[in-house]
Amino acid sequence: MNKAELVNYLADHERVSKAQAERMLDALTKCIMSVLSADGSVALTGLGKLETVKRAKRRGRNPQTGAAIVIPASRTVVFRPGKSLKQTVNC
Repeated sequence: MNKAELVNYLADHERVSKAQAERMLDALTKCIMSVLSADGSVALTGLGKLETVKRAKRRGRNPQTGAAIVIPASRTVVFRPGKSLKQTVNC
């Protein structure tokens, strides 16, 4: 499902216009990105939890040359599915 399909689904099931559904989805996206960029987490009961984790600096290899390289430390986002989502997917 892409963004347009999600907007259509929200508009149909919540009886709002597509423009309203898109604004709601955009607001939710901005809110989640804002919280995660501030090193917070977002928990959606039944769905799961989005949070940031720190990756340490580590050694790696360039796959083309085989030369050793240093991969710098970074932050990334992880999603941990909730119990309800796991049960729904595994039914």
